[in-house]
Amino acid sequence: MRKLSSLSVAALCRKPGVHRIDRGLYVRVRDGGAYWVFRYSVAGRAHELGLGPVKEVPLTEARAKALDLRRDLLAGRDPMAERQREKHASFQEVAADLIAAKAHGWRNAKHAWQWTRTLEMFAYPTLGRLDVAKISTAHVLAALKPIWTEKHETAIRVRQRIEAVLDAATARGLRVGDNPARWKGHLDKILTSVPKSERVTHHPALPWRVIPAFMSELRSRDAIAARALEFAILTAARTGEVLGAKWSEIDGTVWTVPASRMKAKREHRVPLSDRAAAVLRDLPREDDWVFPGRAGKPLSNMSLLMLLRRMGHGDIVAHGFRSTFRDWAAETTSFQSEVVEMALAHSIGNAVEAAYRRGDLMERRRELMGAWAKYCGGAGNVVTIVRVKEA
Repeated sequence: MRKLSSLSVAALCRKPGVHRIDRGLYVRVRDGGAYWVFRYSVAGRAHELGLGPVKEVPLTEARAKALDLRRDLLAGRDPMAERQREKHASFQEVAADLIAAKAHGWRNAKHAWQWTRTLEMFAYPTLGRLDVAKISTAHVLAALKPIWTEKHETAIRVRQRIEAVLDAATARGLRVGDNPARWKGHLDKILTSVPKSERVTHHPALPWRVIPAFMSELRSRDAIAARALEFAILTAARTGEVLGAKWSEIDGTVWTVPASRMKAKREHRVPLSDRAAAVLRDLPREDDWVFPGRAGKPLSNMSLLMLLRRMGHGDIVAHGFRSTFRDWAAETTSFQSEVVEMALAHSIGNAVEAAYRRGDLMERRRELMGAWAKYCGGAGNVVTIVRVKEA
């Protein structure tokens, strides 16, 4: 057959599927990745051996590897059996290596924590100690089925992460064949996908009745993470909005979050209660960030997660306090639902959306956030923040 060039291979890598390059040498393209594979048969059984990612293994090296494997076959040796005798790795070992490798490209440590946590809870009990070469569809289903309906959003992420770990194992030559965790054309034939419109995502949250006691303990802690979490709770803002806050966004009675940092990509004004103002007033102004972290960057999400764990609340997340606020407002106040939804910067119905374009119910939200601060143990009114510029 005609010898393909590196440019020809690069063109093939843009087309999903399996493409023949040379005798026994193929490129498998799937989910945006391209991998060299060696395909052969022994005793009537087809086998496929991974030779590494195309972007890391040049064509000449892949051809040389394929030639060596063909020579092994001529000598009566089964390349897969030889490799499996030499290499063994558990699912947990491969996962740990993958997380460590990916961590350098993630923007914050929260992603590594989430990967590790979800795999520890839902994958390792079933797959952790298994040799990656022996993991089958049955093993993957054993890990996913118990959570597929009850924790559907989490189960989706777990499946994706299991698939990524097994892909990494294939790229490293630790397993061969199709990925038993892939969705399209495989698990989608076995598991039912719950439509997004029917999914309910619950962030682990603290019951609103215990918020005063929690806030009292939180205020006793002298740490920037404690102040950031307290401010997030008092403003019912998303964690990313709080951690990305800059002093230039604070103007008198209002914190204005720019559209670029909002989930709905629309500017959001937040009225500040007495206590929220006091949190800011007591912070140093040595950085552009309201809640600075290290190396000129804002505080990380992981800081809040670790704070909650130190306080004995490792079962909840900072984002869950928005649900706590929502439950408190619904069960104990007479504020209209659209006022609460606007305080949470949620998208709402068409009629209210038109009113939002004329105004954002700021005065009603001042009252709401003041009442929330009072319940949490702080003052109930909105005050002006006076920023003092340092010489």
